[in-house]
Amino acid sequence: MPLERTPLLQAPGGPHQDLRVNFVAGAVEPHKAAALERLLWRACRGFLIASFRETEQQLEDPVTGEPATWTTFLISYWGEQIGQKIRKITDCQVLGRVQKLLPPWQVQIRKMKAVYLALNQCSVSTTHKCLIAEAWCATRDLPTVQQALQDSSSEAGVSAVVHRIPCRDMPPTLVRTNRFTASFQGIVDAYGVGRYQEVNPAPYTIITFPFLFAVMFGDVGHGLLMFLFALAMVLAENRPAVKTAQNEIWRTFFGGRYLLLLMGLFSVYTGFIYNECFSRATAIFPSGWSVAAMANQSGWSDTFLAEHPLLTLDPNVTGVFLGPYPFGIDPVSPRRSPGVIFLNSFKMKMSVLLGVTHMTFGVALGVFNHMHFGQWHRLLLETVPELVFLLALFGYLVFLIIYKWLRFTAADAASAPSVLIHFINMFLFSRSATNRPLFPGQEVVQSVLVVLALAMVPILLLGTPLFLRQQHRRHARRRQLDEDKTGLLDASVSVSSQGLDEEKAECPGDREEAEFVASEVFMHQAIHTIEFCLGCISNTASYLRLWALSLAHAQLSEVLWAMVMRVGLGLSDEMGVVAVVLVPIFAAFAVMTVAILLVMEGLSAFLHALRLHCPFTFAVEDAEHP
Repeated sequence: MPLERTPLLQAPGGPHQDLRVNFVAGAVEPHKAAALERLLWRACRGFLIASFRETEQQLEDPVTGEPATWTTFLISYWGEQIGQKIRKITDCQVLGRVQKLLPPWQVQIRKMKAVYLALNQCSVSTTHKCLIAEAWCATRDLPTVQQALQDSSSEAGVSAVVHRIPCRDMPPTLVRTNRFTASFQGIVDAYGVGRYQEVNPAPYTIITFPFLFAVMFGDVGHGLLMFLFALAMVLAENRPAVKTAQNEIWRTFFGGRYLLLLMGLFSVYTGFIYNECFSRATAIFPSGWSVAAMANQSGWSDTFLAEHPLLTLDPNVTGVFLGPYPFGIDPVSPRRSPGVIFLNSFKMKMSVLLGVTHMTFGVALGVFNHMHFGQWHRLLLETVPELVFLLALFGYLVFLIIYKWLRFTAADAASAPSVLIHFINMFLFSRSATNRPLFPGQEVVQSVLVVLALAMVPILLLGTPLFLRQQHRRHARRRQLDEDKTGLLDASVSVSSQGLDEEKAECPGDREEAEFVASEVFMHQAIHTIEFCLGCISNTASYLRLWALSLAHAQLSEVLWAMVMRVGLGLSDEMGVVAVVLVPIFAAFAVMTVAILLVMEGLSAFLHALRLHCPFTFAVEDAEHP
């Protein structure tokens, strides 16, 4: 039958296929000719005629430019589909070469874009028929710029000329960063860039930001997970697939990998202080409290223990309190209500201590700015009153907290007076009969500190404006005397010298003199004074978020453990069901730990730590030049 004579491997297109013969010709390296022939034969199922022949003369290699021996090929085929396959196979050789040359081409394109971007910012001089560019350059980079211009213009025939223009304008701020400090500098720049030669708070933020974050996120287990995640990104930072990833969320995490690394490391440290690992306490050292001594002394029975799930240990009983825990919180201290009262008190006082120290350090760094710029009036009339106001009120609060910790022990803690009542009575100039003083003469000291803090307000408000107005009047009188002494004969000399000065100083800011407006200076200083005085109160209260976020994180960890893991671990082992059920329970616990406690709580603590660096940054940098 006719069907029996039909070949099994019929060419694409059926019996009515195009019988016109086409061909593809080209050249290939000799060692790849056999592989190309096998690939064509298998891909086209033998429906082609291939002819390979080595060239008699050497041809130039388009990649290296050197003469090389090539193998020419001529492939005859019929059918459009087979022709497309053959063209794709032969073109892949060219694409392979393009893939090798693609990285250099990308570099060249980026260089060309950078060059044309710089040229577009230049102005055209119609007189001299050249391009003129005015720019700021770091002093240490000036030889590099001159050498680059000399190298680039050596083949052009006309060399580039660099002139240093004298200018009294404030230069822009250049902060050099690397892959470690870039994320921390970005945190500081989020609130503004300081003036030229001001103290840069970014090096101090490398320590303060992860530490304040860890105070709110303190947990050994959660911090370790964050540290390992950041460490994996740091170890894989040089891989091309990681560096060129286009996912926006991934690029955000990857850009702050060193920040996450320190945040996780500090969280592990504060987790050991809180003695929390996935909300569980760990007994690394022996406890400083003895339950057996309290039980023997009080005669606790089984019925009493069943009716009282939480027990109180009296340190006045002999053998109950053996001494403080070597590091961190004692594991005997309960983490749930009502035992959480102790942790609340500890974290609240610790937040106040850290907040006042952080703000004081920021104001103290501003001293170096005034000393560097020679602004001694701002040092004496602004920074010193600010430090006195801050330390007289809130520095005294820190002193009361530390003094109470040192003065009273666990044995007489019940009779210790309240620091909060003392601090409130300090502003009311009153005395509480039920709250005894911490030390003799406390009322007198508190009254003096309040009066001293209030006396700093008018100095901070009027000191700098009055000094600047007096300085302006003195300069105006001196300028008037100089003009009166200048005679008519010196007018031409002064005009010519003025012309020379204008030629030398081409910077527009040199010919403009700032006009002193007393009302603006007084208004600016009034705003600064009100902002600082109210900011001391509001920012100190704002640092209490360290306590609030730490408590929230600990309670969420406890709830997650109680609602998930404790349920699975409390199941009775019947027919081996527990081993099977624990797998999905642990999976749910792990997913919720990452999603809620690491991602959600971590982002919340990060934003709050970012907010707490606002007063620190503005205390260091000049508020006039954000």
